[in-house]
Amino acid sequence: MSLSFSHAHSEGSGTTEVVAVLIAITHGRARVLTVDGGKLLPNGPLMPLHRSLQAGVRQWVEEQTKQPLGYIEQLYTFVDTNRRNKDGHALVYVSYMGLVQEAAIPEAMVEGDKDKKSDPESASGAVSTKSSARWRDWYDYFPWENRLQTEASSNQITEKLKQWAEAASSKSERLKRLQRIYLCWGGDWEQDSDFEQIVASGDGHSSSAKEMFTKWVAEHALLRYEMLYEAGLLPESPDYNASKLPKNWHQVIGEPMYYDHRRVIATAISRLRAKIEYRPLIFGLMPEEFTLLQLQQSVEALSGVPLHKQNFRRLLESQNLVEPTGNSSQTGRGRPAKLYRFRFDIGLQSLLMDSKLPKSNPR
Repeated sequence: MSLSFSHAHSEGSGTTEVVAVLIAITHGRARVLTVDGGKLLPNGPLMPLHRSLQAGVRQWVEEQTKQPLGYIEQLYTFVDTNRRNKDGHALVYVSYMGLVQEAAIPEAMVEGDKDKKSDPESASGAVSTKSSARWRDWYDYFPWENRLQTEASSNQITEKLKQWAEAASSKSERLKRLQRIYLCWGGDWEQDSDFEQIVASGDGHSSSAKEMFTKWVAEHALLRYEMLYEAGLLPESPDYNASKLPKNWHQVIGEPMYYDHRRVIATAISRLRAKIEYRPLIFGLMPEEFTLLQLQQSVEALSGVPLHKQNFRRLLESQNLVEPTGNSSQTGRGRPAKLYRFRFDIGLQSLLMDSKLPKSNPR
């Protein structure tokens, strides 16, 4: 059976699902593990045999992808009012984020059943294990979050969002929408006739307000997604109307997913981007040995914005987070690059509380 992006859940007795966002850094690219040809995250119903939510997550990930799990943490709990069980109760699903090393997926799981249309759900409501599992770049789903490349797509998006603001039912609602756009999307708003009014409506500190309204904040990924959903600019939104959007809109807005699974990824992106500024979680995504360039590129892949090379290395040195291994890596014609590893001899509590990675270079 084929699914629309707000498809009703097949009726069953369960009311709770678990969903996993598994993140890896591979060749300097942020990746997420998907099933059903990239339309779903690994997921399945919580069943009586599961002793805990984590046990349910681990079972479904293992069954659907064979990906080994390391660090995982709970994200949010969502209510999907478009999916109900046989008693009419809305489905609740609990999301988890895991940081892993990308593992090869068994060929049978990648290929799936090519000659048949995949059935995304079994009778119990679980995603079929015949659905193909694959790693995908998370910017396939969130191209506007990648500020390492052109910002042209963001400009197209903010133009549409401004039209949404203009369509507000009242002047006050219009100004609120504009304020949210400025706060979430950053940019040079000086040409907007409403910008000075928005700044003036703040706390009176115009210079700090302008900086706040024009700065791109990487961890606002979920807020940006929610705004696009509310404005009807995402295929998952009930107000989406492709006929009123540019022909290239699917490239601007990225690939949609079934149910609210793209929202779950946005939640994980926001959580991880915020955490890497004060906890060295990045090392859970790095190989045992790495160059400083590989480490910087990995942080940039997660944050979506460039870092200043010298500032990055000075902060690493001052935090004493890494140490040389004595080995080197030859990746080009130049001098071999030194290989480093994470320092495990630093007290864990001190590390988690006091160490942080360099913040993104504001643009």
